[in-house]
Amino acid sequence: MSGNHINRAIRYEKRKAREHGGRHLGGPSAPDYQRGENFGEVKCRDSKVTQPELQRLIREKGISEVDSKAGFTKPAIDYRNSHHPEVRLIQRRRTI
Repeated sequence: MSGNHINRAIRYEKRKAREHGGRHLGGPSAPDYQRGENFGEVKCRDSKVTQPELQRLIREKGISEVDSKAGFTKPAIDYRNSHHPEVRLIQRRRTI
């Protein structure tokens, strides 16, 4: 059962990488996809991306795009607007 969940997540990451015109990388502690010099992360879950998690993605992985199915918390959006306006936040194909 857990194997199916992991395979479903990998398929979703690959599909999002194609939608954004990138190449799927994946793997632990690696970005999910790369498009030129931009690295992206895909979050397919029910909970929103929080500010500490967004900070960690930007600082440790060098992410410049985050695609989240559930969305982002208000503090995460405010953090992006004030500290990293170059980072794209995408929720269900819409840039926030």
